[in-house]
Amino acid sequence: MKKFTSRQLVESAIMVAVATVLSLVKIDLPFGGGVTIASMLPIILISHRYGFKWGLFTAFVYSVLQLVLGVDNVGYATSAFMAAGVVVLDYILAYTVLGLSGAFGQSRKAVAVGIAVTFFLRFVCHFITGVWIWGAWMPEEFMGLPMSSPYIYSLLYNGWYMLAELIVTEIVAMLLYKPLEKYFTGKN
Repeated sequence: MKKFTSRQLVESAIMVAVATVLSLVKIDLPFGGGVTIASMLPIILISHRYGFKWGLFTAFVYSVLQLVLGVDNVGYATSAFMAAGVVVLDYILAYTVLGLSGAFGQSRKAVAVGIAVTFFLRFVCHFITGVWIWGAWMPEEFMGLPMSSPYIYSLLYNGWYMLAELIVTEIVAMLLYKPLEKYFTGKN
C-alpha cells in the first residue's frame, strides 16, 4: 500500500461517518431486513478513489462500527463459536468485502460491476450465517411459503433485502457518477 496522506485519512473518516449515519436511516422491509439510502456507497467511493487496498482498510473500519451498532445480534448465538461466526461473517467480513469494489477500476461500468460483485460477496456472508446460525429461528412460513430448509429461508431472507439494497445503491451510484466522477477517479 502506498503511503497515505492526511487528505486520504480525512476523506475516508468522513465517508465512514456518512455511511454510518446513512445506515441508521433504514426502511424496514415486510419480510425482514431493511434497505438504507445507499449507505455503503461512501465506502465504495473511497475504494474506487484510492484503490481496493485502501478501500479494504476503510471498509474494515466501517465494519467495526456496524458491529458496535449491531452487537445485540451477537447475543442470539447459542455458543461462543456461533457468536464468533456472527461477528466475523455478519459484520467484519460482510462489510469489509465492500472495499474490493475499487479492484474493478474507476469507470462508470467498473463502479457498477464493483458494487454488484461486492454486494454478492456480502450476501454470501449473510447467507452462510443465515443457514448456520439464524436458521434456528426459521419460522414455519416465510413469504407465504412453508419453510423446512434453512438454505431456502436464508436465500429468501437475505436475498430479499440485499437485492433491494443493491438496486438502490446501483441507481444512486449511476446517478451520482457523472457529477462526482473526479472523486470516483481520484482526479481531485
